Amino acid sequence: MKDTIAVVTGAAGGIGSAVAEALAVRGVSVALLDRDADRLHVVAKELRGAGHRAMAFPVDVTSSQDVEAVVEAVEERLGPIDRLVNAAGVLRGGHVDGFTDEDWQATFAVNTTGVFHMSRAVVRRMKPRRRGALVTIASNAAGTARMEMAAYAASKAAASMFTKCLGLESAAYGIRCNVVAPGSTDTPMLTALWDDESAARVSIDGVPEAFRVGIPLAKLARPQDVADAVLFLLSDGAAHITMHHLTVDGGAALGA
Repeated sequence: MKDTIAVVTGAAGGIGSAVAEALAVRGVSVALLDRDADRLHVVAKELRGAGHRAMAFPVDVTSSQDVEAVVEAVEERLGPIDRLVNAAGVLRGGHVDGFTDEDWQATFAVNTTGVFHMSRAVVRRMKPRRRGALVTIASNAAGTARMEMAAYAASKAAASMFTKCLGLESAAYGIRCNVVAPGSTDTPMLTALWDDESAARVSIDGVPEAFRVGIPLAKLARPQDVADAVLFLLSDGAAHITMHHLTVDGGAALGA
């Protein structure tokens, strides 16, 4: 991967920043994308301080026009994009009968439409070069029903199938498109849902009344665990893998 160029969306967040760091450590020039400009610049500064090449590009992936502009800017400033990681995501929970139109639309705007905007813009540029690799961060909820997570699960399922279809269309151009599906991961997105520290144990033990099994490996994932899976699928070690769905959840979905 050394001396290649990667774009990571959601790079100000837990999994996104872990992926960005893992790539940078391996000599990749990383374009960090997120709408949280302040946090994004902090991540970029930390990576540069450690001797890595990283640049912050604040952007809202829900805007097609802004995405096209930022992808063009990345290629102008860093060079041709070799890899894309769609890690930007939002989680809004609640029962369907009380879920608002705004919550539903906001969830899909980032988790699904944002993936479409970024993937389309990057793959258009990869095709003439006939190379590239893309990973979308989905969720084990994309294939396993969860209480109070209908919008999130549906948006991630859509993003997952979109990525696989894109992989089918792009295979003839040497472009690989894969999905990594984490379960409960120790990130701000998860901890924001907690009332107290005991919630971690609930995730691990399961919630029978919500028809949710626990985590067989008896631990939450670390962002680095997810980043390791992403890096494998982006690497030449996965040169013959495309349209694959790799679940990283400690067995929480029982292999689904």
